[in-house]
Amino acid sequence: MRFRTFGRLGWRVGEVGYGMWGMGGWSGSDDKESIASLELAASKGVNFYDTAQAYGDGRSEQLLARLMARHSGMRIYNATKVPPKNRQWPSRKGVPVGQVFPRTYVREYLDISCSNLGVDTIDLLQLHVWQDDWLDSGELQRTVAELKREGAIRAFGISLNRWEPWNGIKAVRAGFVDSVQVVYNIFDQAPEDELFAACRENNVAVIARVPFDEGSLIGNLTLDTTWLEGDWRATYFVPENLAATIARVDAIRPLVPEGSTMAEMALRFVLSNPDVSTVIPGMRKMDNVEANVAASAAGPLPTDLIAQLRAHRWDREPTDWSQ
Repeated sequence: MRFRTFGRLGWRVGEVGYGMWGMGGWSGSDDKESIASLELAASKGVNFYDTAQAYGDGRSEQLLARLMARHSGMRIYNATKVPPKNRQWPSRKGVPVGQVFPRTYVREYLDISCSNLGVDTIDLLQLHVWQDDWLDSGELQRTVAELKREGAIRAFGISLNRWEPWNGIKAVRAGFVDSVQVVYNIFDQAPEDELFAACRENNVAVIARVPFDEGSLIGNLTLDTTWLEGDWRATYFVPENLAATIARVDAIRPLVPEGSTMAEMALRFVLSNPDVSTVIPGMRKMDNVEANVAASAAGPLPTDLIAQLRAHRWDREPTDWSQ
C-alpha cells in the first residue's frame, strides 16, 4: 500500500481507502463476508474508511465499529456523513440550509454516528450533499466551529453532488472544509478542470469516489444485467444509462494493458493523479480488497495510456436517476 498526505490535516492515509456503502445497503451484501473483507484490508494497511449513517441505517458504521474495536492499536481514520434532513439526494439548489442541515439536526446525527461507531470523536464528519450557496448564511460555519472547538470532530468535509464538481469550489476557497469528496474516474474527469486546482492551492484533501462508475468500469455489465428489487444500482443503470454506458465501456476495452484488467486500469487512472489524497472503491468481498491494494502497488499508469484514456471523458448533466 502506498500512502499519501491527507491535505492540511497531515494524516498519512492509504491511497486506497475503503468505501462502505455497498456493504450497508446493496443487495447481495453479507455481514460475515463484509467483516472478513474489512479484516483483510486492515492487514494490508488500509487505514481510511468512508461510511455514512444512511448506509443501511447505521449498519455500515456498526461494521466499522467492530473493525476498530479489534484493531485498537492501529490508527484507523473513520469518515462518516450526516444525511440531509429532507432526504433529497442530490440536494436542490434554492433550498435553504436550515431545511437540510440545521444546527440541532447535525448535532443529533453526530451523536447517532458516534454511538454506531463506538467513538467519542469523529475523525472526519462530512455532509452527504452540498450546495455552495449554503455558505451565505454562516450557520454551518458556526456549527462546524463549535464541533471542532468541543472536540466532537477532528475535521470537516463535504460530499459533492454527482456531476457537479464546480459546486464546492466556493467552500474550498473560503477555507471552510478540510476535505472534498467527489466522483472521479475515467469517464468523470471534470474535477480536473477547476476543483482539483482549488484544493491544491488551499491544501484541501480530495477523496475520489466511484472510481468504477458504480461498477461499469469493472467491465462485467451487459444489456441484460439486472439487480434485485431495492438495489440502488437498478435505479441508476436505467435502460437509457445502461446502454450508453456499455457502449463507452466497450470503447475502452482495447486499451486494457495485457495481463491487466479493466478494473485495475480504472483504479490506477485515478491514482495516477497526485491531487487525489485517497480513493474509496467499494470492497464487499475479499478478492476486491486483494485486487484494489494490488493496483496501488502497481503504481501510476504509463503517461501514453493516460493520454489515450483522457479522450474517453464523458461530461454529463444531473438527471432524476443520477443521485
